Amino acid sequence: MKPKEIMLNTPLESKDNMLDQIGDDHIMTNISTPLRADAFALDDDMKIELIEKHFKDIMDILGLDTTDESLKGTPKRVAKMYVNEVFSGLNPKNMPAMTLFSNNYKYGEMLVERDIQFYSHCEHHFVPIVGKAHIAYISSGKVIGLSKLHRIVNHYARRPQVQERMTIQIGNALKEALETEDIAVIIDADHFCVSSRGVADQSSSTVTSYYKGVFSNPLKREEFLQLVKLREA
Repeated sequence: MKPKEIMLNTPLESKDNMLDQIGDDHIMTNISTPLRADAFALDDDMKIELIEKHFKDIMDILGLDTTDESLKGTPKRVAKMYVNEVFSGLNPKNMPAMTLFSNNYKYGEMLVERDIQFYSHCEHHFVPIVGKAHIAYISSGKVIGLSKLHRIVNHYARRPQVQERMTIQIGNALKEALETEDIAVIIDADHFCVSSRGVADQSSSTVTSYYKGVFSNPLKREEFLQLVKLREA
């Protein structure tokens, strides 16, 4: 029997339990963010209009009085926030332009940009992921403005995410932009789907890493880790 057929014969309660378990187990299905082929068929204004309508429906279903002065603007605010801010990284047109400069100083050691603050959202529960990214690269003859490293991190953070995927996406984007294999990325983040629901553990954090080129060497990796100095428990 095919897996799909098994799912079709699974009682509704079991399906719900399975979906809950998948969410809690932090499943990642693909390195690319799951997007439909027509993801950008609608312009941003139309997306805001539709999200506003549907979010108002959600509020109504919850029993909130959307005519109240404090709440009546909430659907529009949420819609604009989703499209223009927290999920703006879904649209490839918002990818920051990557301008490279000659490495005139012939600097051949690693450059480390640490503690890049980011805010993302867990794609399983749509609650925040808050953390810091630490990046290192060794120039292959070109360098990039430091602010661009922050912009790359935040571009991939501003979408529904899984931390493992986000780490790989940032690493691959840096490798392509900087034209070097020598890339290291560490992400250290707090997941509200862990701290505010489910096990409600507010003391843990999640750490993921990406090492390519010379950073596959344990000694070079250790040098990077010493420079980053991940926060202590």
